[in-house]
Amino acid sequence: MRAVLQRVKTASVAVSGEEVGRIKLGFVVFLGLEKEDQSDDLEYMVNKIAGLRAFEDDSGKMNLALSDVSGELLVVSQFTLFGDCRKGRRPSFTAAAEPDKAQKLYDNFIKSMKQQNIKVSTGVFQARMEVSLLNDGPVTFLLDSKKTF
Repeated sequence: MRAVLQRVKTASVAVSGEEVGRIKLGFVVFLGLEKEDQSDDLEYMVNKIAGLRAFEDDSGKMNLALSDVSGELLVVSQFTLFGDCRKGRRPSFTAAAEPDKAQKLYDNFIKSMKQQNIKVSTGVFQARMEVSLLNDGPVTFLLDSKKTF
């Protein structure tokens, strides 16, 4: 499981020109799901994102987590995070989870984040989406449940 987190002041996602999700301060989470992902990958990612101290305290240090700042999540599925561009000019997506498995993991990720008392908005799984965000910092993190980077 991979995620690109962007700390934002505000963000929204639209499908076919209609807004389906919006958050204020928090993270946009672009979530990629891999064929090999299991429940331990999900648990790792939920705990990492919920506890990541990426928001500034009164001293200007990244010392606060989402819950400390009443932060929100906008979760957008993005299978292209498992696009392999090492050979040729066309990405290969063979490592990405099949849609049925990916949808279950995506839904479980959202459910688990809500159980952490975090407000979660989402895009629409497998839809073509338009994401707008105001990156704060900019602050961007790459996470991988297999810890490959």
